[in-house]
Amino acid sequence: MFIVANRIPVAVDWQDEFENRFRQRVGQIDQQAGFVSMQILKPVSEGAPYIVFTSWQDEAAFEAWVQSEGFKLSHQNPLPKEAFTGRPMIEKHQVVIST
Repeated sequence: MFIVANRIPVAVDWQDEFENRFRQRVGQIDQQAGFVSMQILKPVSEGAPYIVFTSWQDEAAFEAWVQSEGFKLSHQNPLPKEAFTGRPMIEKHQVVIST
């Protein structure tokens, strides 16, 4: 399995809108071949980023999502720059142990 962690630092005043955007597009990613699951983690520590975890059957499935029309549609109306307190950071991981 292949896991992608997108760490997104969202300004406090924009957190509700950030979450609502994900709620409004629930199900779009579910239709992508090789998609396994997604979790949106809200920070409880001050200054910590949101983390969007997506799980994929393999890296090729994730890369196909990034090139898909569904990905383009889900990212076509981004929040303004002031909604973020820093730059997002994407981490890619291969699962070696799972329990």
